[in-house]
Amino acid sequence: MGSAAPRAVVLADSDSRWKWAALVARRIAPDHAIDARFLRSGTAPSQRQIDEVGIVPDTTATLDYTDVPTDPAVSAADVVVLGTTGGTMLTMIHTLGRAWRDHPSRPALVTGYVGVIYENMVDGLLLRCGSDLVLANSAHDAARFRDVYTSLGIDTASVVETALPFLGGAPHDPGAAGRDRPFTVTFAVQPSVPGTRAARLSLVRHLARHARLHPDREVLLKLRNQPGEAVTHTERFPYQELLRSLPDAPPNLRPVYGDMGSVLDRTDLLVTVSSTAAVESVHRSIPTAVLSDFGVREAHGNHFFVHSGLLTSFADLDAGHVPTVRPEWAAEHGIGRTDPYRAARERLARLRDGGPLAPPRPFYTPERSGDYLETLVGRRGFALDGTPLAASPTAARPPALKRIVRRGVGRLYRFGRNRLAPAVRRWQQG
Repeated sequence: MGSAAPRAVVLADSDSRWKWAALVARRIAPDHAIDARFLRSGTAPSQRQIDEVGIVPDTTATLDYTDVPTDPAVSAADVVVLGTTGGTMLTMIHTLGRAWRDHPSRPALVTGYVGVIYENMVDGLLLRCGSDLVLANSAHDAARFRDVYTSLGIDTASVVETALPFLGGAPHDPGAAGRDRPFTVTFAVQPSVPGTRAARLSLVRHLARHARLHPDREVLLKLRNQPGEAVTHTERFPYQELLRSLPDAPPNLRPVYGDMGSVLDRTDLLVTVSSTAAVESVHRSIPTAVLSDFGVREAHGNHFFVHSGLLTSFADLDAGHVPTVRPEWAAEHGIGRTDPYRAARERLARLRDGGPLAPPRPFYTPERSGDYLETLVGRRGFALDGTPLAASPTAARPPALKRIVRRGVGRLYRFGRNRLAPAVRRWQQG
């Protein structure tokens, strides 16, 4: 199957999905060369974000969606890891399957989830159907996946229990605080949680208050991206700007960039609203706090931590409280396992030993779900038969960019309706 020298293609459309997919490729195919393919979109990672992962691709290219089925590296690969949105995953499974119908062999397709799953589980799972490996980040997730697939008559052999691929690093050394460095509190930000400017500014003020109450501590605001860099989810109110707006920011509160693993190396207490960094932190036995100040809500994703023992408030942290994770919760969610990708490597080996792979079998097909499938593939420039649509500005525009444009138009409309129109009417009446 594939080329003589084993190769893995990593297809990614954002910084966090590149990190996930590249690390997955290294875990399931450690002896493979890696060909990085980045989709041309408004969330494509910068070179710094690519380098930060620590995996150097053997080749790199940026492609339009419709370039992927004809890219020689993709067709000749042994493994293709799809680090994209769910809709793009289904589009690739559908269109690549069509493109490979007359090929003597095809690569194995791998999908999964970049972080913890706290919403739209069924929707995302069906968009991944048809890939040869659907990676579940824990036993809990694997059981849920198999239950859904079984109920819908889908073969569950593709579901493989693994773990988040970036879990690792040295265990926490409690003695380092005070010996090698100050006690360090790290707040892991998220681009869209909480979402309002008021809530995010309040969060920065909470951090400043904590830093003042504990002048012997170093408080780090771990940022996702440098100014101007794209991220997986659009950040409307960047924390670095909010921090600069504080008139009296304490000297022991400062922003930091870089790989989360490197920051965790010097962290003694990880604080977040619901970032996946909390799972990384628990895996390394770093004391971890998931904030309840802005509500425990499905919309925030921190309901995932309800049974973990980690939910707490800034008031408790200011008073010196440090949460302790419940071991049974950690085990259920795939934290602390050794070699969690062994089953994935074994399935990949069985697929190779079994001869040419059968064509992918997505749940959504033109016959069964033509309207929905046509919408998804059309957004990415494909016709329902898997061929590229005639070039047009609308078809070629990346979905993320279209969403940004729509939001901008909506804000302009609301401004005109709520602010400008009343002012014009008052001027006319005066």
